[in-house]
Parts: sequence; C-alpha cells; structure tokens
Amino acid sequence: MKKEDKAILIEKIAAQIEATPNFYVTDIEGLNAEATSELRRACFEKGIKLMVVKNTLLHKVLEQKGNQDANELCSVLKGSTALMFAEAPNAPAKLIKEMKEKLGKPELKGAYVQECAYVGAQNLETLVNIKSREELIGDIILLLQSPIKNVISGLKSNAGELIAGVVKTLSEKE
Repeated sequence: MKKEDKAILIEKIAAQIEATPNFYVTDIEGLNAEATSELRRACFEKGIKLMVVKNTLLHKVLEQKGNQDANELCSVLKGSTALMFAEAPNAPAKLIKEMKEKLGKPELKGAYVQECAYVGAQNLETLVNIKSREELIGDIILLLQSPIKNVISGLKSNAGELIAGVVKTLSEKE
C-alpha cells in the first residue's frame, strides 16, 4: 500500500473517531460471507457503522489522538480487527452479545466509550449495561417526580382532608 493511501485511510479513521467518539474494537475473523452479511445488516439496522481496519493504521490514529485511555486499546490490536461506531454507547455491546450467541462472533477486544477504555471481552456485560445520556436524564426526572407525587397523593387522600380541616380551624381562630 502506498504511503499516500495509508495517510488517506488514517485521516478517514481519525475523522470517524472524531465524529463518533464511542467505538468498539472487535474480531470478526472466521465469519463466512453469509454471517458477515448478516452482521453488517444488523449493524445497519441498529445505526452502527462497521469498519474493518489495519492494526498499524488504527495504532497510529490512537497515538495521534494523544489520549492515554484510548492508547490502552493498542494492546489488543492483534489479528483481524473491525471497528464499530455508534452514537448510543451501549448499542454495539448489545449487538455483539446478540450476534455472538447466534454466530459465535464477533469477539470484543476492547472499547472506548464515554471517554473510558475497556480492554478485554470480560467487559461486555458492563458495556451492555451502560446507559445513554437520554436514559440517565430520564432516570433523574423520574427520581425528581417521585417526592412530588407522594405529596400530591397525600393531599388527595384522607390526610389531605385532615390538613384542610386543621387549616380551616386555624383560620377561624384568628
């Protein structure tokens, strides 16, 4: 491969990482054409971009990024490597788990999700359980609504009538 071609590929990979900072490093070696096509189709349906890369080029991109956490992924760049990019931080992890049960691959080598590096296949369950920003905001809103609902339901019940009676009695005394 010519040096110019390598430079173009490095720029392409770096641009994709910049655009989609959540990425997973996987191994899809050994999948036949039918299984690979099924994996690519599933990625497309879930909004995940799948890109097969050369380890040396990805290594250069990670070094250029200058992020210590991202550099931890350099240790897993052996054998065949494919990258999965997604906006939702846990979407590729869920897909990897689903397809691994079905096809036996892909294998998780590592991931860079929400500015943290996860190295090794043992982190798959952790990555599946990561919540997106929208899910966390929803949880916070739900927690904030709970006390308000308790006060309102208390006011609507018999205790509300008791409180209204006490307020009425106090207002009559003045």
